[in-house]
Amino acid sequence: MKSRTPKESYAISTHLVLPNETNLLGNLMGGRLLYWMDITAAIAAHRHCQRVVVTASVNHVSFERAIKLGDYVTIEAKVSRAFNTSMEVFLDVTVEAGLTADKVKSNDASYVFVAIDQVGRPIEVPQLVPETDLEKERYDTALKRRQLSLLLSGKISPESVPELRDLFMGKQK
Repeated sequence: MKSRTPKESYAISTHLVLPNETNLLGNLMGGRLLYWMDITAAIAAHRHCQRVVVTASVNHVSFERAIKLGDYVTIEAKVSRAFNTSMEVFLDVTVEAGLTADKVKSNDASYVFVAIDQVGRPIEVPQLVPETDLEKERYDTALKRRQLSLLLSGKISPESVPELRDLFMGKQK
């Protein structure tokens, strides 16, 4: 199976925030943003492995600023790391104010997808070869995010991951 680069998985979407997508304060509802992010991330994951993918987890979403009615939301996604059957997709969200055209980073997130075969069983995905400094940094930190997620879900113990052991159990003597 041929390795792939993050740029081969790149997906982008842009959305206009309409009245039926806002709360009583005129801000985009978080669930709508998560929906848009899930779709964009799924496209990136599919582009990486060329298989059907399913969302396995949403490991991190930051909400750094409110997104207002009339803003344009742009979501960019790339696979940041591929494991055996799963892929982490990192997303960057920018907002363009509808009236001023000022652009600012609003959110980022990491989603995990699993590639599946025609009967729903996980299948192997191509490995990822990061190229840029940012891609290399996200590749390295993806392993830590995965380990933390597995630890919090009870699938691994702190003792099995030395980097996390000290964080959760204190320095061992």
